[in-house]
Amino acid sequence: MISDNDVLKLIMGFKVKHLRSRVGVSYQELSNRTGLSVSYLNDIEKGKKYPKPDKIRMLAEAFEVSYDELVSTQADKKLRPVVELLNSGFFKYFPTEEFGLNLEKLIDIFSNSPDKISAFISTILKMVRSYQIEKEHFYRVALRSYQDMHDNFFPSLEKAAEDFRTTSKLKGIPSLTSLKQLLYDKFSIETDDTKLGNHEKLRRFRSYYSESANKLYVNSQLSEEQQKFLIAKELGFQHLGIGERPHETTLNKEASFEKLLNNFRASYFAASLLMSSDELVKDLQKLSVATSWNPKLIESLLKKFQVTPETLLQRLTNILPKHFGIDNLFFIRLDNTKGLVNYRITKELHLSGLHKPYQNQLEEHLCHRWVSISSIKQLNSVKSNYVIDAQVSEYWQTDNAYFCISIAEPDRFDNHNGTSVTLGLSMNESLRGAFNFMKDPDLRRRTVHTTCEQCSIPDCEHRVAPPTIVNKRRLEEELEEELKKL
Repeated sequence: MISDNDVLKLIMGFKVKHLRSRVGVSYQELSNRTGLSVSYLNDIEKGKKYPKPDKIRMLAEAFEVSYDELVSTQADKKLRPVVELLNSGFFKYFPTEEFGLNLEKLIDIFSNSPDKISAFISTILKMVRSYQIEKEHFYRVALRSYQDMHDNFFPSLEKAAEDFRTTSKLKGIPSLTSLKQLLYDKFSIETDDTKLGNHEKLRRFRSYYSESANKLYVNSQLSEEQQKFLIAKELGFQHLGIGERPHETTLNKEASFEKLLNNFRASYFAASLLMSSDELVKDLQKLSVATSWNPKLIESLLKKFQVTPETLLQRLTNILPKHFGIDNLFFIRLDNTKGLVNYRITKELHLSGLHKPYQNQLEEHLCHRWVSISSIKQLNSVKSNYVIDAQVSEYWQTDNAYFCISIAEPDRFDNHNGTSVTLGLSMNESLRGAFNFMKDPDLRRRTVHTTCEQCSIPDCEHRVAPPTIVNKRRLEEELEEELKKL
């Protein structure tokens, strides 16, 4: 994270480097004009030092600008977008070091081509405003990029969970009772499952940690598997010594990137604690010899580890890239509202590229051919806590195909709505080599698209909206052809 003082140094360094470039003088020439050493000037430009007032006056005279112009945190039109970004507080909360960026690199990036960088940043900011993208959306995208950079596998968190399991003498699959007891024995945190679920205004909160009472409130309406995850997550916050953290399950709009990142770290710890990587790898190796697909392959894992569908499929995004070399994948969570027509992606992860479908802010209708949606629709016709289904999704008019496993279950707070989680694995040689059932000729295959608005599949029985984007594109092509005939 970058402090307020660092931001001031960055802006000063950026301005000095830009002005030196505009005037066209070398370090030595500027040193001769100001009496400041070359090394000191270099440190200013790299954002390492902020000059004292007398030295700022020397620089202002050398560049023929006013003292106030040089110390101002504002800038002229060409540099304004970069300076506004630096002033916005973004770099205070964004962990640049996690992405291999430091103060010196930022100065170089911003200063080498300031006009182009400013134009680029200005374009991004205008797009953000046009599409009403709020900062928490940006933070979530940044977090997903961070996960992708590491193939969503973090050895330090795996080790932390394993060490905790060892020191706590946790053997086998931890129960809800044992996790509650651990939370109290190790951190003196009591668990209360009586308040949230019975509170009219707070019943939609899954959990809340009160520092003053040293108590974790868990919603009793949740399943035992959901409660286990929340308690394991609180164990993660405490064991990892995380200070900057959310106290409720749903992050509010004021949450910083650091809170979002720490929330992810605690969640990762929880999944690793509940599902040991060694144990899960062994189970997947056993499943890999199956020659045909059967939902019971996934159901057996859910029953053994006693976890939620989301915890299981998200955990597979940690294990498959690291231990099986399967890193071309995506994970999405889909929520259904307003009957069986409107669906929205509420969580997603893409490794090795941006796969489809993905979340968009354009209110388009997701393709109903996806197993993510068809599994939710099946909830009404089966008497089960969840539906497990799978299909090979083949993209219309492309060679791209994904084996998609989807698990749907009713919304715990509204049985009229459903939710599904889906793991999509690119149908490539790595996948076929790892799991025998991928070669099964009887695997159900289905042609899919992204949204109805973008889809040109004719006479689709699952269409819920006209292909407006396709029609617009066709009209533009027709007009272009007519113009050529003139």
